[in-house]
Amino acid sequence: MKVACLQFAPEVGKVQENIARADRILLETRLPFDIDWLVLPELAFTGYNFFSLEEIKPFLEHTTAGISTQWAIQAARHYNCHVTIGYPEITTATSTQPSTQYNSTVTISPSGAILANYRKSFLYYTDETWATEGPGSHEHKLSNPASPDAPFFCGPLGDLGNVTLGICMDINPYKFTAAWDAYEFASTALSNRSHLLCVSMAWLCHLTPEELMRDSSQPDVATIAYWVERFQPIVEARLDEPVFVVLANRSGMEKGVCYAGSSTVIKIDKGVVSLFETAGKSDERCLVVDLSDQPKFQVRSGK
Repeated sequence: MKVACLQFAPEVGKVQENIARADRILLETRLPFDIDWLVLPELAFTGYNFFSLEEIKPFLEHTTAGISTQWAIQAARHYNCHVTIGYPEITTATSTQPSTQYNSTVTISPSGAILANYRKSFLYYTDETWATEGPGSHEHKLSNPASPDAPFFCGPLGDLGNVTLGICMDINPYKFTAAWDAYEFASTALSNRSHLLCVSMAWLCHLTPEELMRDSSQPDVATIAYWVERFQPIVEARLDEPVFVVLANRSGMEKGVCYAGSSTVIKIDKGVVSLFETAGKSDERCLVVDLSDQPKFQVRSGK
């Protein structure tokens, strides 16, 4: 299986410019004809750092019907692959239910069919200014992570097989108040026997703008180490078959906030954690990984 992570630096509210930027990177990349999955970051075309519902309102997209979904359908058909993209969702109001906003991803099949619309379950404080949690109460999420009503998407996803989907903060403890070792996302994937996990991200880093630009083609090692740690239950399980974790992050800066970039794919195989090629912290590129290849380097051994 070949997976591509499109890492780039969208700007808040500049939707058409961000789409043009993504198109240019894909054109320059020349994706292989047998690519299976193209994954974009969280809120890929709108940018992420909105401070209120009023600010993001002009950019909300109706459920699987907005410009991000339309772009993903075209890209899926053009590259004959699955496409996952993050977007700010608004539901249609009914006579009994008002409209609701979610931080979501939509996944499209190679034929252009909508396979899944996943709504972020664990919100970061920036999300909380405008978005609603995905399905399930937080009490349910913490006490029943592997139930059929678990908060994250788990199940068949087209030809990709049994997949677990998340968005950024989903891999953290709920609201940073849950126990560090609850590992809600990883535990859910483990319980559902998913061997392919995918997380669209707008993950921040603790670097200053000056530090971000220093050795910008190198990944943020501290961020990657943190990501690896959040999948510890899968490492400790030492499963017979490898588990692959696709982490598609954005890069750049917004309103003084720095993003970590460093998109990568992690392989967890019998307690050994390895990384395939990793994008730099400020790179704008499409990272292509063949899961059948040998990873670049070993990160940790649980043996």
